Formats: sequence, structure tokens, C-alpha cells
Amino acid sequence: MWSFFHKLGSPRWFYQISGRFLPWISVTAVSLLVVGTIWGLAFAPEDFKQGNSYRIMFVHVPTAMVALVGYYVMAAAGAVSLIWRMKMADVVMRSCAPIGAAMTFLALLSGAIWGKPTWGTWWVWDARITSMLVLLFLYLGVIALYEAYDNKVAAGRACAVLSLVGMVNIPIIYKSVDWWYSLHQPASIKLTEESTIHSSMLQPLLFTAAGFYLFYATALLLYIRAELVFREQNTRWVRDLALGKRD
Repeated sequence: MWSFFHKLGSPRWFYQISGRFLPWISVTAVSLLVVGTIWGLAFAPEDFKQGNSYRIMFVHVPTAMVALVGYYVMAAAGAVSLIWRMKMADVVMRSCAPIGAAMTFLALLSGAIWGKPTWGTWWVWDARITSMLVLLFLYLGVIALYEAYDNKVAAGRACAVLSLVGMVNIPIIYKSVDWWYSLHQPASIKLTEESTIHSSMLQPLLFTAAGFYLFYATALLLYIRAELVFREQNTRWVRDLALGKRD
């Protein structure tokens, strides 16, 4: 286990091993997204209250889920970077921020599209929505903070601290609909209780959710690989890679 953990700290080894998994992950992601989207948009039944407007959830719910999980990944990488000073952890943290920001923005945008026919407005200062907006600012803050430093080692440490401090917002997002009066509906998918969403809608949603998770993994690996090549451009293994040489 520790041997594998130390190997992950090697930019060259990570680049090589991730390249083997990328085609499989990306193809599976596209397949799940295509199946889930077609199933949800064309074959899932119409909701008896919301009509067809509920179908935006096949984008909204997965992107919101991935945005939250992506922050966990970023904060965990930040913790590893602070504690063990691993170069790869800093790269992962840096790579998580723009992808997480994009997912959060997409979740907010799709939520606004859903909210217009449901609530009669594009935006309300609802606890869940507002805390998701804070999540977007946290992601953007990490990006801006990293670019503000000329010393990238200091930048990595500052971003790691911000990522860990921002973790306080995650339970607020999860519990906001329970702690405060909220227009946003409670969670329909529950792990400890019976889900309140019908199986005919839940099944395609699970496909799209899995597809978005794998899409996130694909985008993250691609971003990390690009970041590694940029940072290690003067090393021998990157020069060999540019020349098409293999071990």
C-alpha cells in the first residue's frame, strides 16, 4: 500500500499509468452519459407535478454531486500537500479547481433553468443555492490565489489552506434544506432510507450520475497530465515523450 502511495508521488509514473486507464474511463463515461441521457429524456415518464421540466435533473443532480465530491478531492490533495509536501498532491489540487468550478457553475445554471418553471424565478437566495454559490467562489478563489503568487510552492500551501478552510461549507450544503426553511426540495436519493424518487426516474439518473463521475475523472486525469508536462518540461522523461521515445 505504501509502495503504491509513493509511486503516485512520481510524476513520470503517474503519467504513464494514467495513460493506460484513460481510454477505458473515457469510453465508459461517454457510454453511460449517452444511455442515461437518452433514457431520461426520451423514455422516463413525465412527472405528475412538474411535467417535463423535471428532466433537467439528469444534468443538475449529477453535476451538483460531482461538484461536492470534487471539493473533497481537492481538499484531500491539499492536506497531503501540506503534510507530506508531495509534488503530485499539489498538481492534483491545482487541477481540481477549474473542473470543480465548471461543474458547480453548470449545477447552478441548470438549477436556475429548473427553478424558472418550478418557482417562477431564475434565482432565489435559498440556503442550498447560496451555499452552492459560495462553493463556486471557493473554487475560483483557489484558482485566483494560485495565480497571484510568483512562488508556486507558497501558492500551493496557500491554496491548500483555503481548500481545507472551505470544507466547512460542504456540510452546510448537505444539511441546508434541513436546517433552514428552503424552497429547494430535500434529497430524493437516500442511502440510509428509502429514496423518494420512482425507480423509472432513478435508474436513468444513476446512469448519468455514474457517467458524470467518470467524466470528471477523465477531465481530471487529462488536466493533471497536461500540468505535469508543463511543470516537468525540462526533465528528461518529458523530452523523451516529446520525441516519441518509449522505455
